[in-house]
Amino acid sequence: MAIQKIYAGSALRETRARTGLTQRRFAETLGVSLPYLSQMENNHRPISAGVLLRLAQEFGTDLTTLAAGDAERMVIDMQEALADPLFDATPPLTDLRLAATNVPVLARAFLDLHRAYREGQERLAALDEALGAASHSTLSTPWDEVRDFFHYCDNYLDAVDRAAERFACPDGARSDPWARAVEALAAKGIRVSLTELPAGAVYRREGAQVLMNASAEAPTRAFQLLHIVALERQADLLEATLDLARFRSTTAREIARLGLANYFAGAALMPYRAFLAAAQSERHDLERLSHLFGASLEQVAHRLSTLQRPGAKGLPFFFVRVDQAGTITKRHSATRLQFARFGGACPLWNVHQAFEQPGRFLRQLAETPDGVRYLLLSRDVSKHAGAYNAPVRRFAIGLGCEVTHAAGLVYADGLDLSKPRAFEPIGISCRICPRPDCHQRSVPPIDRALRIPNDRNGHLPYEITS
Repeated sequence: MAIQKIYAGSALRETRARTGLTQRRFAETLGVSLPYLSQMENNHRPISAGVLLRLAQEFGTDLTTLAAGDAERMVIDMQEALADPLFDATPPLTDLRLAATNVPVLARAFLDLHRAYREGQERLAALDEALGAASHSTLSTPWDEVRDFFHYCDNYLDAVDRAAERFACPDGARSDPWARAVEALAAKGIRVSLTELPAGAVYRREGAQVLMNASAEAPTRAFQLLHIVALERQADLLEATLDLARFRSTTAREIARLGLANYFAGAALMPYRAFLAAAQSERHDLERLSHLFGASLEQVAHRLSTLQRPGAKGLPFFFVRVDQAGTITKRHSATRLQFARFGGACPLWNVHQAFEQPGRFLRQLAETPDGVRYLLLSRDVSKHAGAYNAPVRRFAIGLGCEVTHAAGLVYADGLDLSKPRAFEPIGISCRICPRPDCHQRSVPPIDRALRIPNDRNGHLPYEITS
């Protein structure tokens, strides 16, 4: 079987910079000559098997990320951006991969520029009165900037994750998260009390006192209290991480601070090694994990998608949350499936059907246009505010992995994975999906020419040409 050549010069340079080694010392550690290392770092040569082995042994490098990771995500993002009618033609996939691998900084700059163009067009179309003031500020919205930060970190932040694990397991064993958080805040002179707050509120700060809503669900209360612990006890770590991210605006930095505190809270509620062991033992049964860790189904599903610690990775999942309008409100993928940056998810995903069957886990076997097959799981996760007249926030979550990992999921039991027809053809987003005969297509693909037939009728009023 042919072995795929891996060109990962950017990853080599980043590893060398992270360890602080000179190029000569780095070459000696890898057992290669200085010119050979230079050629690999500049993608003039693929990384040899011996170097791959040394990278894993000496630096704990996850070899699977060398062939995918940031480069593959950027290829997907650039492919979608270049499908914009603004461009005459889409470069070959090989060229995009070379750009993402050789000049990732330039690729990210291109994506920022295209995002800025789209935002300008949308503001013009909406006759945004604030266009004059906003056009001179940032290349992307603060929210997009923070989302991309987590996206290109694989949604795993090692320093924050390990700090949360040390906090949750001070003696090596997992402690009660609520009691541990109360104790940690008390050491800072902050007292925690349970009380009744208005429907929908989880907590309120009043000086040195935190009032937690007794009507809120226990996983929500624990998560929010750990969020406060992160802000109060891990401020230096959060600030150092924010400094490394180099956000363009104060607003993005503030949003990211909350995101980092939320990350700490989830990692403390479900400490990495204990949660990974339980996930493997329970075959990723979300309900069992929810019970064992006192977490909500959404918290468990999201945590499963973050198990990307080098040398101790969990199964690669993608996680998505959508609202009733089909808008993606949370998304992350550790798989080859990458979500569209604009628009909603494919209407053929079963995550949209979860609203029709509340309280049930829905399973789906699906195949994307690149031929990769997935096992998808979805469920509604309505959020009640604790009062009859209070509004109910309704979402659905989707969790999925490639079928090659199906044996590790309890949800694969009873499914026949051997029949190709069992896998429903899905896409990423209609605007970049190449499937010519999809019965649920909402808009034509923007990178294909159309033919309008006048002698027949079908699902669509047009035909997609190659």
